[in-house]
Amino acid sequence: MEKEIGISQSKFKFVPNTPTPNTGGEPGQFLSGIERPKKVLVHLPSDEVITSYAVLERKLFSLGWERYYDDPDLLQFHKRSTVHLISLPNDFNKFKSMHMYDIVVKNRNVFEPKDLEFKLFDTERK
Repeated sequence: MEKEIGISQSKFKFVPNTPTPNTGGEPGQFLSGIERPKKVLVHLPSDEVITSYAVLERKLFSLGWERYYDDPDLLQFHKRSTVHLISLPNDFNKFKSMHMYDIVVKNRNVFEPKDLEFKLFDTERK
């Protein structure tokens, strides 16, 4: 099942991802030699891919999360009504699937990590 999701001027298309052999020996490959698919975090109510911490922060604030400033090396969020704490690396490029799943578990039915095989295409063309 393909699904288009708009991001700024571009669109990404979710395509069911079948692992492909990885011969490069890069980190993130399974022992069987199959590369893990790239993950993105999707905000389900808006169908928006989380592309930055600014976007994520807006979504979390709307759910009652607040910034927590206990550790300067981490970006942290706390929800007053719970004991939950979300801790993320300061650099969005280090935002991995384990961080996504932490957000998903603490915000059921709001976020979902998805495999992404993206193809950019021109939204102006018909």
